[in-house]
Amino acid sequence: MVLDRIHIDPQVCGGKATIRGLRLTVDFVLKLLGDGYTAAEIVKEYPELVLEDVYQAAKYGAWLAGEHTSAAS
Repeated sequence: MVLDRIHIDPQVCGGKATIRGLRLTVDFVLKLLGDGYTAAEIVKEYPELVLEDVYQAAKYGAWLAGEHTSAAS
């Protein structure tokens, strides 16, 4: 899985995962998707983003959820 648009830098946004080092965090984009925005709507609202940015944010979120999910005993 290629996630070359997702950056983590302790000097940017408190070390949260951002998109291409912009001050737009992955969690913010995921919240927009969760609120029902489409990728196209997000790109229209935030023109510094492109569709691939939104897609990679979603992939990163899915990967992270899988890494931190365990079966309850």
